[in-house]
Amino acid sequence: VQLQACGGGLVQPGGSLRLSCAASGSILSINVMGWYRQAPGRQRELVALIMRGGNTNYADSVKGRFTISGDNAKNTVYLQMNSLEPEDTAVYYCNIGMVLTTRGYESDLWGQGTQVTVSS
Repeated sequence: VQLQACGGGLVQPGGSLRLSCAASGSILSINVMGWYRQAPGRQRELVALIMRGGNTNYADSVKGRFTISGDNAKNTVYLQMNSLEPEDTAVYYCNIGMVLTTRGYESDLWGQGTQVTVSS
């Protein structure tokens, strides 16, 4: 299973970006997908998760500004980021928590990361 993330870039404070991450491979079903981020000098942290049934979970710092959504048919997860702040600057990574493939379950899979920079 491979993850391909895109959508990062440079945006001014208060602006918006939409990240997407597509999973490919011999996928039967994905149980959990999410986004994490890592700022320079800081540990990687959870941004948002979405479960197969649609339940979501957000870090307190992004609640009300970010929205995670998924397309099960396309094995794709999105992160709509609004009202961006300089503190949101980081490399954003998509993650599959658990996936069922034709070879069995796989867990904790990571994409390559996409840079988000919020600056005027």
